[in-house]
Amino acid sequence: MPDYQTAKLHIVHTEASLGWGGQEIRILTEAQGMVERGHRVTLLCPPEASIHAAAQERGLPVEALPIGRKKPGGVLALRRWLIANPADVINTHSSTDSWLAALACRFLKSPPPLVRTRHISAPIPNNRLTRWLYGTATRHIVTAGEALRRQLIEENGFDADHITSIPTGIATDHFVPGGQAAARARLGLPQGAPLIGIVATLRSWKGHRYLLEAFARLPADTGLVIVGDGPQRQNIEAKIRELGIGDRVTLAGNQAEVLPWLQALDVFALPSYANEGVPQALVQAMLCGLPCVTTATGSIGEVARDGETALIVKAEDAYDLRRGLERLLGDPALRARLGASARAHCAANCSIEKMLERMERVFIDAVGAGAA
Repeated sequence: MPDYQTAKLHIVHTEASLGWGGQEIRILTEAQGMVERGHRVTLLCPPEASIHAAAQERGLPVEALPIGRKKPGGVLALRRWLIANPADVINTHSSTDSWLAALACRFLKSPPPLVRTRHISAPIPNNRLTRWLYGTATRHIVTAGEALRRQLIEENGFDADHITSIPTGIATDHFVPGGQAAARARLGLPQGAPLIGIVATLRSWKGHRYLLEAFARLPADTGLVIVGDGPQRQNIEAKIRELGIGDRVTLAGNQAEVLPWLQALDVFALPSYANEGVPQALVQAMLCGLPCVTTATGSIGEVARDGETALIVKAEDAYDLRRGLERLLGDPALRARLGASARAHCAANCSIEKMLERMERVFIDAVGAGAA
């Protein structure tokens, strides 16, 4: 029998989502890290998925399969691929590919174990089929935060020993405090003016609407930088016009390198109200020593501790968000204290190395349990 404590594995990631965000970035970061640790990694996704082109750009093995929808063709395609390309473990990431992979493995003679990563806090139905998927078909569940883990245990009744919380790791040596003036000069942002910023996919639950409403009531010399793109862009542009703040808001779009945008800011805001694990952009901002205003949604509270590493405000409440922003903008000492504490906490607890070590252990244990 192989020694699964030291063996190098063939890890297959599946992702059905066509979009782009923290989930896709984590998959690629994890895949690159596992390759560097000597494992073989393959990503399976629809050809039109954003992650397909991104994986190719990073030199990661990726194959296109029709797994973007819950259809029999996706099950058959996965089954055929797995027969031709034996895997040691499959890590699924979205609902659709998790179902397709589970069903494909159901029809294999010697199926590899499934590890299901839950990146968001959206509720899971309590029904027989879902219990089969998470309890029987899946060897282990990974969540992107402890709050998500507790949710599955308390709301769905899943076995606590069957679930591990592993927050997404961030490059702690890359995201560091930097010269604000130099960053603003490089990006063409105004020198001297207070700047608030958000880095997030433009989705409704990220709370851009509330940030814009709060920002509109701040002093006229304050600027707002919005980094990211997504399905809410037109609505955000319309809200900016409605509030008459277009001359104070910079819509930067997607940025391959967000570090200078973070280093240019005075305050980082993330008013999410749903579907969060531990957001990567929030951790990146904290590692840059930025004081942050955010909510307690999902697992955010695992890094954002009110008054210690961030200011916590009520979700979907523009008034409370404005209060938090005003407090930080008016108190340089508080900004410095929160920023330093946030960086120290995230540097100690949110590294890529910690994530890779813990994910590798999950994969090895899952494979070893199946071989026992």
